Amino acid sequence: FGCCLGVLISSCWCLFCSVIIANAIIAILTIGGQQLFSFFTFSCPCHVGQNLIYGLAFLGVPALILLIVGYALNNQTWRLVMGKSSHFERETSSNWLLKCKLLCFVLCSITGRALVAPVTWLAVTLINGSYYICAVSEYIPVHYYGAAPNVTAAERSRILATFPCGQLVPPELSRARDEVILLLRYQSQVAGWLLIAVVVITVFLSYCLASCFSPLSFLHFRYWNSYVHNEQELFDEATEQHSRLYAMQNVRKFFGFVPGSETVKEIRIPSLREWQAISGLAFLKRVDKEHYDYSLLHDWALKERASGKYLRIDEDPGIITQL
Repeated sequence: FGCCLGVLISSCWCLFCSVIIANAIIAILTIGGQQLFSFFTFSCPCHVGQNLIYGLAFLGVPALILLIVGYALNNQTWRLVMGKSSHFERETSSNWLLKCKLLCFVLCSITGRALVAPVTWLAVTLINGSYYICAVSEYIPVHYYGAAPNVTAAERSRILATFPCGQLVPPELSRARDEVILLLRYQSQVAGWLLIAVVVITVFLSYCLASCFSPLSFLHFRYWNSYVHNEQELFDEATEQHSRLYAMQNVRKFFGFVPGSETVKEIRIPSLREWQAISGLAFLKRVDKEHYDYSLLHDWALKERASGKYLRIDEDPGIITQL
């Protein structure tokens, strides 16, 4: 168990190390996007009951969207969702606790990458302070500043809600307004830096944990990382070539020649029924327990015999050979 757990932790660390530059780019893009987003779209309503909803929406909704996008763009997410254990594993594996722990580590790895953009968004917006000031301005206790002492609580909330909009604040409350804004900005920026500190400490502890549990030496780990990278590249190249060759066989059966060939002597003339058979929406179709048809043309090529009319390209188009 310790060896398997250590290998998986090392794999998560390997994955993090390999995408650290990409994560930095994502963070930079998120910062730039946040600044543009705030400049062009954010405008606090300065109204009782609306400030909190508006400020929290600008804080939380973009972060939630970035989190979902981070999950969706991670190939490991779809590998985890669509992957299935092999028949051999189902027969021999009985340690469900180990499976759950391994699954948790994989989910932590995926979540760690998906959190880069939303955490950056939250940290930058908190350091900026505008969203936080808009959200909580009407709840700040202003009796410390001697502001509006002889008004009702509802009226005080209405006045406080206008503090993010300096042009709406009465002149006699300008000083109190400036002090409140400074206090809220201080709270927001402290929260932003605390968030950054927590993330940095968590990342550092993850490195330490991965190093402690890894069963590989430093050079062995580098070799393993290189092997996994090269294996994936070669697999992608083989996938591209294999699928192209497989598709080429089906296309040749339908048209009678291989695309790109310089020695085409004859072409096949598909019938109306054959054109109808390969037209329409293509759905993945299961042929048996182990195989699928990937398209309508694929399904036609497996079921139909390559007969029909052929035309030699050096003959009169009116002369068609029937096979």
